[in-house]
Amino acid sequence: MTGFAKAVGASLRTYHAPGRAALLDAFYARFLAPGDLAFDVGAHVGDRALAFRRLGARVVAVEPQPRLARALRLVFRDDPGIALVQALLGAAEGEAVLRLNTANPTVATASDAFIAAAEGAAGWEGQRWDATLARPVTTLDALAMRHGLPAFVKIDVEGFEAAVLRGLTRPPHALSFEFTTIQRDVAAECLALLAALGYRAFNACLGESMRFEHAAPLDADSMARWIAALPHEANSGDVYASLMPERVV
Repeated sequence: MTGFAKAVGASLRTYHAPGRAALLDAFYARFLAPGDLAFDVGAHVGDRALAFRRLGARVVAVEPQPRLARALRLVFRDDPGIALVQALLGAAEGEAVLRLNTANPTVATASDAFIAAAEGAAGWEGQRWDATLARPVTTLDALAMRHGLPAFVKIDVEGFEAAVLRGLTRPPHALSFEFTTIQRDVAAECLALLAALGYRAFNACLGESMRFEHAAPLDADSMARWIAALPHEANSGDVYASLMPERVV
């Protein structure tokens, strides 16, 4: 078995662990109802996409890594309610270089700045981006034109989140983006972009807790300050933005 296959196997065991499906379903039920459309940008091993499907939503799963896309076809079992898009998302359509970490495909990235930030950072020791792959780039707006306006978008693209959000002009009811403590500037840029789109209510989860850290929604500036004050060891999490504040409590 190759190192890549072992890494994917480890991700499948982690993200599809017994009991995790119920946790995801309970959390995302605040954002999705039967018949809704969801975008899973950076689908990885499909745990979020499957949660969205269990809630009755149609899903567009975006995964640029060809070998992960092959794994996703097995995970999704030819479900007609999931459309798999093998591309990167960015600010404009075109092409970009995806940097691959063959020992840890979870952290493939189109952001050179992300790799530079990880270099020498505590907790990121030993990470090597050892291969490259040219991939087509599309945008959130283009996906919405093709598939419909989503009710919820999840974005997890290892430091490329702001580029993805620059390709969005029609805000969904809610979305999430991943942040890391090695690139707090990217989180601040994402929050500014979302505030410009009209989002006023934000909350966040640390790691894979699927538990909001704040009892009431924060505005964009307050969320940026909270992320700036986190200890480095917090590592990562997801910010949730909603046009309806009651969804992020």
